[in-house]
Amino acid sequence: MTAAETYTPGTRVWVRHPQEVWQGAEVVSFAATVPPADGEGSGGGGGVVELRVEGPDGGMQTVNAATAADLPPLRNPDMLVGADDLTDLSYLHEPAVLHNVAVRFQQQEAIYTYCGIVLVAINPYTALPLYSPDVIDAYHGKTLGELQPHIFAIAEEAFSCMARQGRNQSIIVSGESGAGKTVSAKYAMRYFASVGGAEAETQIEKKVLASNPIMEAIGNAKTTRNDNS
Repeated sequence: MTAAETYTPGTRVWVRHPQEVWQGAEVVSFAATVPPADGEGSGGGGGVVELRVEGPDGGMQTVNAATAADLPPLRNPDMLVGADDLTDLSYLHEPAVLHNVAVRFQQQEAIYTYCGIVLVAINPYTALPLYSPDVIDAYHGKTLGELQPHIFAIAEEAFSCMARQGRNQSIIVSGESGAGKTVSAKYAMRYFASVGGAEAETQIEKKVLASNPIMEAIGNAKTTRNDNS
């Protein structure tokens, strides 16, 4: 579809916002940019979009898009918002990801969301009743995606693949300072120690966590959200 066919009046899009980062808007009109005679150049596919921005500080806004890539990102249908897997969304871009995880966190009180085999986690900065032995039992033996997104589901996938295929497994925990990487690793270790069977193996978790101060002391830095970055 061309931009003119996509950005029809009433189409819901995202626009930049100085505080909220992204804000919802609705297309009022679209005037396509006339491409050069040879059909090439940066003007092709762009246009001028008149928008009605939603919210208390909304109003009319004009977006001059030189190319199709500069046009406002399209919003997902309401029925898809809040999906537990980002790959289920019709449009997967920055505002769609941010909005979906925000809805899950604020309205569904869910801190975990899948993006295929990747687990996206939000640090709630408070203790949640999500890591009890009963929850570990619930995820043990289940395939990825069978239950709600959880760090235990990722740990179970690695554990079962190691046991079934006899291959080493790796879990990469990444994120900015204060995102909760250390705590996520702790819960993964707790899961492995629990499903491993031997009570003595619970000491593995303690040993791994005990090494953290030593590792953090190598190039320690303080950030606005984490004293031990």
